[in-house]
Amino acid sequence: MFKELFRKQRKYATIPSEQAKKEIPEGIMQKCPSCGTILIAKELEKNLKVCKSCGYHFPMSAPERIGSIVDVGRFFEYDAELLSEDPLSFPDYTKKLKQDQEKTKLNEAVVTGEGTIGGYPAVIGVMDSRFRMGSMGSVVGEKIARAAERATTKRYPFILFCASGGARMQEGVLSLMQMAKTSAALEKMNREKVLFVSVLTNPTTGGVSASFASLGDINIAEPGALIGFAGRRVIEQTVRQKLPDDFQTAEFLLKHGQLDMVVSRLELRDTLIKILEFHA
Repeated sequence: MFKELFRKQRKYATIPSEQAKKEIPEGIMQKCPSCGTILIAKELEKNLKVCKSCGYHFPMSAPERIGSIVDVGRFFEYDAELLSEDPLSFPDYTKKLKQDQEKTKLNEAVVTGEGTIGGYPAVIGVMDSRFRMGSMGSVVGEKIARAAERATTKRYPFILFCASGGARMQEGVLSLMQMAKTSAALEKMNREKVLFVSVLTNPTTGGVSASFASLGDINIAEPGALIGFAGRRVIEQTVRQKLPDDFQTAEFLLKHGQLDMVVSRLELRDTLIKILEFHA
């Protein structure tokens, strides 16, 4: 017993062998980029990909977002067959589209359809930043415009989750035209007094933030979301001023009247149900 008590302690750390490393499956743990906390992946998914330590909102895919918001088994997709072309013969564009389709199992950067949320019917659109950074090409604009038109016809509220790096450069001016097309479809909704709720997630930038993302009757954002048109450096060089540290965050925009509310993902479904109930 005494021999064990006074035995000499090792001064070196044991490094796991390569074999031991291989036996640990990838994706079990995930590190929060905000606070550095190591999180168990399954627990993170149960918490809707929100860090329990600091509240950081990890990106969500379109299927994950639909699963967290829409009633189970009550989502019916629109226009899944629409595929992007290569109108400008841009180098490697077709190849990159196929790579993203294989990686995400989606045909484009937005999923649209209709379903119920808390029993209330709605047309729903969800952008997915995994596909070409959620950039807005012709198909993305077309799907959103068609969803708005269906919402107008059915008189269902339209809820759109935005996540985008802006217009898709590989389609040139055709991508910029989607700003006008989607805005016109939303203006028709407005004239018909059909509710449009825009939910801005991280990031929502460029031509998307300058068009349909900012045109909601109610504009909601997730905490800490980056929302803006041009980048910080470009704006600082243009105005020749240092911008606030929280510039282009959801909280900054809320403080300056460009958002109606900032809502945690954990409370978002309940918030949307209350809005739909109020406007039913």
